Amino acid sequence: MVFSDIWDSGYCSKGTPQKSRSGLSVNAAMEPGSSSTEKFYRIPKGKGPHSVGCTDLMTENAVEGSFLRLYYPSCSSTDNEEAPWIPDKEYYQGLSDFLNMYRVVGERLFQYYVGSVTCPAKSNAAFKLGEKYPLLIFSHGLGAFRTIYSAICIEMASQGFVVAAVEHRDESASATYYCKKKSISEPQEESVSGLEKEWIYYRKLKTGEEERCLRHKQVQQRAQECIKALNLILKINSGEEVTNVLNSNFDWNSLKDSVDTSRIAVMGHSFGGATVIESLSKEIRFRCGIALDAWMLPVGDDVYQNSVQQPLLFINSEKFQWADNILKMKKLSSNDTNKKMITIKGSVHQSFPDFTFVSGGLIGRFFKLKGEIDPNEAIDISNHASLAFLQKHLSLKKDFDQWDSLVDGIGPNVIPGTNIDLPPAEPE
Repeated sequence: MVFSDIWDSGYCSKGTPQKSRSGLSVNAAMEPGSSSTEKFYRIPKGKGPHSVGCTDLMTENAVEGSFLRLYYPSCSSTDNEEAPWIPDKEYYQGLSDFLNMYRVVGERLFQYYVGSVTCPAKSNAAFKLGEKYPLLIFSHGLGAFRTIYSAICIEMASQGFVVAAVEHRDESASATYYCKKKSISEPQEESVSGLEKEWIYYRKLKTGEEERCLRHKQVQQRAQECIKALNLILKINSGEEVTNVLNSNFDWNSLKDSVDTSRIAVMGHSFGGATVIESLSKEIRFRCGIALDAWMLPVGDDVYQNSVQQPLLFINSEKFQWADNILKMKKLSSNDTNKKMITIKGSVHQSFPDFTFVSGGLIGRFFKLKGEIDPNEAIDISNHASLAFLQKHLSLKKDFDQWDSLVDGIGPNVIPGTNIDLPPAEPE
């Protein structure tokens, strides 16, 4: 996920001891000597020409429905407030569970350090009409949820994409929920709509359970949830009425005929990178994919048998990858010039989620939320390479081709391929 991917046992190669999950309660703590009014660091704003809005959408009063946060180009003249970054206390509880912390302790610490953090997108701002925007489906990492990659999603929306960040319900999120009708015996005043949130928390491996089996099953569900989100946005685009069970004043009818249905891509980080690959193999409407520091363990063997035809860009951090994981990427992308791999120098696995921005330098480096490279520079490299790749393979008429060299690993703080030493290739 976020900080947690690197503490998960599934990421340790060749019997590497699992790293401690303790001490992560201070992820967004103040730097020594800073005042309480200066304790929060900012998630970067989008650098593109569009203002950005965001809104949440949940369909059906059941776990099978879709749940996503939509980031989109918005009207600039709006008084709407910025959206909360972590919108419910139960997410703090889920993160606490994931990190083996007492909930009461974790909730208080998360609330204190990041409870006031907002993401630089206006909540329920009016959708900007007049264009057909390409669509990007985004899949989060292990232990994350729909809001944790807002820096990436907001940048893409500012550059003219509609971005649907899915919240997965496969028990890989630290926490998520669906809405269900309250029973008659429960007091109705707690919920005006008569609905209540049913929370789903991260499921840890059971004793003796084989991780690859669980993660493969989860990635199948994740891919289906990405496809379901795609179908949902296209249904809205066609003018069909969709009921949002969440209280929102966003006008979903404004999206009608605003999505370019011929230009659709999928993107994700870590476990979300594996989800990108599975989604590409199952849905041809995804014209290309971008996998950020992908974790390849969940990917099914069948996917390697020539079932991913679309262009695919692997963007890796310098400090996370290992040989077996890279070899799986190469197996998937061998002899295909439309499949690329680059590595960002000085970056870590947590250079992609938002926690890298809301933690100070000392704390961020200590808990590996920051690498040697400045977080803003790392995310710019990732976003620029992604935009150049998307322009080429979605046939966009933009100026993103100014960053084409990054896709080939040419430029400051980027290298082609991988920094990992690989065993010599066996002769055919």
